[in-house]
Amino acid sequence: MVQIAPSILAADFARLGEAIRLVETGGADVIHVDVMDGHFVPNITMGPPVVASIRKVTTLPLDVHLMIEDPDAYIQSFVDAGADWISVHIETCPHLDRTLQLIQSLGAKPGVVLNPATSLRTLDEALRLVDYVLIMTVNPGFGAQRFRPYTLEKIQRLRKVIQHKGLSARIEVDGGVSLENVPDLVGNGAEILVAGTQIFGDPDPAAAVRKMKALAEQCAVDRQTIA
Repeated sequence: MVQIAPSILAADFARLGEAIRLVETGGADVIHVDVMDGHFVPNITMGPPVVASIRKVTTLPLDVHLMIEDPDAYIQSFVDAGADWISVHIETCPHLDRTLQLIQSLGAKPGVVLNPATSLRTLDEALRLVDYVLIMTVNPGFGAQRFRPYTLEKIQRLRKVIQHKGLSARIEVDGGVSLENVPDLVGNGAEILVAGTQIFGDPDPAAAVRKMKALAEQCAVDRQTIA
């Protein structure tokens, strides 16, 4: 099953609780939370207090994407605030094994993130340690960016590697996800779709989630049929 993860980075922060309730109504599977520090990426967003506030208004899993330097220093705080999944950028983790083990030891699902130009080869030893891999399909830091088409081949190659190794890691994608590219994303192996502007930029976010979910599920069926 393909999961839809609305990214609250694109939501109206003055009405965040309402925005989350709307996407829940539409059938969202996960709430995606982008954490940026102004150092690793050129933007600053939110910290554990905001995650704790979100935790109070939803029972959906909170997928916290740490776009920050030294993520190890903050993982405990985000888990305490209510994060269920935590993903870290391979580019920021000199001791990735230790970081992923820390996330898992705290009861959260560990994930690893690759920027568009970061090679899949960096994942060779880490794939067996993660629940999911997040492939960035734009350069991280800002929402509403244009999707990078060359990342489709990267998603396809990652799916083949996971299958060849007999692993269970899922593939998440984030950046420029829209109704137009959902068929290509799912067709190449994406299983968790992070979408911000496509959902929260719609006058009816609940309907936008339903539409994307229905399309993604049909594309998944088509992929299985072809396989």
